[in-house]
Amino acid sequence: MPTRAFNGGVHPADRKDATSAHPITRAPVPEVLRVPLSQHLGAPCSPLVAKGDRVVRGQVTGDVEAMVSAPVHAPVDGEVTDVGPVVLASGARVVAVSITPDEVQEFDRFEPVERSESVPETVRAAGIVGLGGATFPTSVKLQPPKDMPVGTVILNGCECEPYLTCDHRTMLERPGRVIRGAELIAKAVGATRVVIAVEDNKEDAAVALRAEAGPGIEVLVLPTRYPQGAEKQLIWAVIGGEVPHGKLPAATGALVHNVTTAAAVADAVDEGRPLMERVVTVTGNVRNPGNYLTLLGTPVEALIEAAGGMSGEYGRVVAGGPMTGMALADLSVPVVKGMGGIVVLDSGDTAPAVHGDQPCIRCARCSDACPMMLEPYAIGIYANRSDWDGANRFHALDCIECGCCSFVCPTRRPLVQLIRRAKQVLLEKGASL
Repeated sequence: MPTRAFNGGVHPADRKDATSAHPITRAPVPEVLRVPLSQHLGAPCSPLVAKGDRVVRGQVTGDVEAMVSAPVHAPVDGEVTDVGPVVLASGARVVAVSITPDEVQEFDRFEPVERSESVPETVRAAGIVGLGGATFPTSVKLQPPKDMPVGTVILNGCECEPYLTCDHRTMLERPGRVIRGAELIAKAVGATRVVIAVEDNKEDAAVALRAEAGPGIEVLVLPTRYPQGAEKQLIWAVIGGEVPHGKLPAATGALVHNVTTAAAVADAVDEGRPLMERVVTVTGNVRNPGNYLTLLGTPVEALIEAAGGMSGEYGRVVAGGPMTGMALADLSVPVVKGMGGIVVLDSGDTAPAVHGDQPCIRCARCSDACPMMLEPYAIGIYANRSDWDGANRFHALDCIECGCCSFVCPTRRPLVQLIRRAKQVLLEKGASL
């Protein structure tokens, strides 16, 4: 099947060899889990438990009636020791339920969610969100607007971020679950076509998926190029559809879900399993890099210790991938649903700190690299001046924050941070996407 190349993009070294061949292993249970009640886009949950309560694995600890939200579940049997604020990797301060786990845990036993014939209802009860990092509640995506019929479901197995291999290992080790999730998603939205897109540096995953795929499910191998897995770029590559400005991706007739999200959907519908844990790639400057099945709420520092600890000096610890992730100022932050990686970078892997504003030399490298065909240098200049109307004229809100512009900038201007700030202000001022 022919594919289409998206505009721009970059080719960072993928650096996946350290973990791509490592099977998923379960990370140890930490001494305390701090489980945030806001691990998704949308309304935060309200706590349903209090200090001193006993909880069992799979029990709902937080929920809210808002449609755009997702409940939170206890990852372990244990005692609630606190319900209070915690700081996330993003710097946001949210309420979390702290749980001291029992000494003995039975991971195959959990309190199942209430299942119904409605896939979206079951998925919501399970607390599933986009596990590729977007964290948009999956149940909402499974109910597209009636005037936007979905004909094609695309599963994103590209995993284009450098270092990360959690999706790769999921496709290799749980291909049947990925396929089953794809079928359930297609049924829920009424799609007649399912495409699983995998970059060509993961041919073994494509082989594993094809071995499980039944009629009507295509496994499409795409060229390795960042950000191939971005939603709008993936829709263009697979069906040639361009998401109109200000519209949902469903306006193209396609819907994109992450492969690990699809596996979670299958687990929820078939087993009643809530989302209590996820696979996290821990790599970089650690002694035992690998892919760890991690309980949500596990402190990042505990997960690094599970990977053997740091193997030397480090320059930066990033939650997520190095292109779109967040540098951590505090390693006690908890693992959340959208955190697919912990990357410990040594000083040689990070650019030297730049103090103050750096001049734009008008080289246009950022414009050439931008997959959204924007002019990042111009948005950055206006954002640096706090000229938000100027940033809006250059379509700041269309930026997908992929980091290509910062990656290629020869003067190391913090373009993504400047554009992110402009987007935040514009949205607060009432601008629409």
